[in-house]
Amino acid sequence: MASRDNKKASWIGVPLYVGIAVALIAGLVYAYVQLANPAAREVIALTPEAKAYLPNLKLSGVDMKAHDSYLGQRIIDITGNITNNGTQAITSIAVICVFFDSNSLVVLRERSNVVGLKQGGLKPGETKAFRMPFDGVSENWNKEMPSLVIASIQFS
Repeated sequence: MASRDNKKASWIGVPLYVGIAVALIAGLVYAYVQLANPAAREVIALTPEAKAYLPNLKLSGVDMKAHDSYLGQRIIDITGNITNNGTQAITSIAVICVFFDSNSLVVLRERSNVVGLKQGGLKPGETKAFRMPFDGVSENWNKEMPSLVIASIQFS
C-alpha cells in the first residue's frame, strides 16, 4: 500500500513541477520583454521650450513607399523634409510614427530620429531631407500614411 501512495505522490509532483517550470519561463520572458528596451517604454514629453518651438518646424513633401529587402522583409520607407523656421539651432528631432489597422487600432508605434548626429543638426532657416525605414509593420496595417508626431526636440 505504501508504494501505491508513492505513485500517487509522484503523479501529483510531475504536474506541479511542470507548472512551476512554465511559470518561471513565462516570468523570464516577461522580464526580458519589459527590460530589453526601456527607452521604448519611456513616456515621451516635450519640454515647455520644445512645445513652444513646434510651430517653427514644418514637415513637407512626406511620402511613403514600400519595397522588399534582400532578405525578403517588407520595408516601409517614409521620406520627406523638415524645415526649421525658427531662430534656434537644433541637434535632434525625434518623431513617433503610429501605424493603424482598418479598425483604427494601433499596429505599430515607433520612434525615429529625423534630425540627429547621423543627419547633422538643423540650423535656423535650414531644410533637411529625412528617411525613416520600418520593417516591423503588421500585415493588418491599413496601408495609409501613419500619424507623425514630433516627440522630442533638443536644442544646440
